[in-house]
Amino acid sequence: MVESRKNMAEMAMARANVYGILADVFREAPSEAFLSKLKEPDFIGALKALNISLEEMFESKSQSQLVEALAIEFTKLFIGPANHISPHESMHAEARYGEKKALWGDQTVAVKKFMQAVGIKVDDSFGGMPDHISAELEFMQKLLHTEANAWINEDDEFANNILNIQKRFYDEHLSQWVSGFCDTVIELTGHIYFRQFAEVTKEFMSFEKGTLQDLIDEAEENNRLSA
Repeated sequence: MVESRKNMAEMAMARANVYGILADVFREAPSEAFLSKLKEPDFIGALKALNISLEEMFESKSQSQLVEALAIEFTKLFIGPANHISPHESMHAEARYGEKKALWGDQTVAVKKFMQAVGIKVDDSFGGMPDHISAELEFMQKLLHTEANAWINEDDEFANNILNIQKRFYDEHLSQWVSGFCDTVIELTGHIYFRQFAEVTKEFMSFEKGTLQDLIDEAEENNRLSA
């Protein structure tokens, strides 16, 4: 059981790291500090594991030129003022009762209530709403940190509860819109940075669909064997 807890904690931290990187990508235009971090050995290894290679991007422009180009692309894609891709669930998931899709729609309220019920706050320094993609990804990252700590502290029941909360949030929110959002980014972006990260985000959402249930089943089986 000790080895199983260790494996579950390591898996939770690995998934948390992916959610953290993706949340940073969609939160704001990358700064020079963030781009420098992406070139560090640990990050290069993490990106390679996700099948992301940004070497060509870093070779094509100086760091300052790249920051400027990505800021322009980020603004064009996600902010406007012309037509842009809203990074909010409420603008992608179907509204209830035939209402028009709108910011602070039903999904926004549902996400806010979900986060409040769990008692986890996410970074809102970017001025976003709780159903902003970076807020939802960060929420999952924090749930995973909580799960990992529970396994480390041998609090199996709490870890199982957090796993089930992750699956519920994925089923009710992330699975409903993130893949479609990524498809639109892939279609409209002209930059390798956003295209590759959108592709990986979509692939990761697909990975999570099966992984979450597998992890819940594994945790329940371990609990049964140790009872």
